Amino acid sequence: MLKLAVIGKDVSKSDSGRMHTFILRGLGRDCSYELMSSSAEDFDTNAKKLLAEYDAFNVTIPYKLDIIPYLERTEGDAVTFGAVNTVKGGIGYNTDGAGFSLMLKNNGIDPAGRKVLVLGAGGAGRSVVKKLLDAGAEVYLYDLKKENAREVCREFAGAKLLEKVAPSPYYAIVNVTGVGMHKTEGLSPVGGDVLAACEVAVDLIYYPRKSEFLRIAESLGKKIVNGEGMLFYQAYYADCIYLGRAPSDAEAKALFEKYQEERQ
Repeated sequence: MLKLAVIGKDVSKSDSGRMHTFILRGLGRDCSYELMSSSAEDFDTNAKKLLAEYDAFNVTIPYKLDIIPYLERTEGDAVTFGAVNTVKGGIGYNTDGAGFSLMLKNNGIDPAGRKVLVLGAGGAGRSVVKKLLDAGAEVYLYDLKKENAREVCREFAGAKLLEKVAPSPYYAIVNVTGVGMHKTEGLSPVGGDVLAACEVAVDLIYYPRKSEFLRIAESLGKKIVNGEGMLFYQAYYADCIYLGRAPSDAEAKALFEKYQEERQ
């Protein structure tokens, strides 16, 4: 049985344990999965404990950068994004971008040659911008912290910095700000005037299932996608790393559909 965990500031409501247990069982392995909420003061102790006592683990907000000094090295997207969400054998990986890309694909969203607005330039925002650029999208980025957005645009050539958000005919708007969850539940990072001009609204938030951002978009007749698919697919890719097996997009989709059926 694999001994796994996720560490974050507050993971008490995280679906990660249920998802990883479901996925690994579907892949023929059992696991124990601990939700480890950690203060910044306790992170050093907890990180060392995870590396010493667990087979592998996941990392979430706000420690995706903090974990890096504890690792032997990073690989793949973790190098590109400078952030880690998956650790095995002292090596850091990042499956967020792959999870985001597969979520778009499986929802019939093709951003190639289309204008896409990304709201939020944090760790997840970086991966979203990079994957959209890789897919051939024309990416516009906005963040209240302008310097964060400038840095991402400097790093990933082709992303265009927005000084303010105004209605424009975007194909899709992707919310990566976190506005709409926890203490900001019921709020949206943009209003109906902006959402009215797009075709698709994607929110990386998965709880609540329908954020205010998505509720407004749906009321305007837009296609909406919440972040549960991304969370599931990044977990699937992480579990493939844990098992040392090649991932299959078809297998990931079938597992997610079965997961949704069983959750209802």
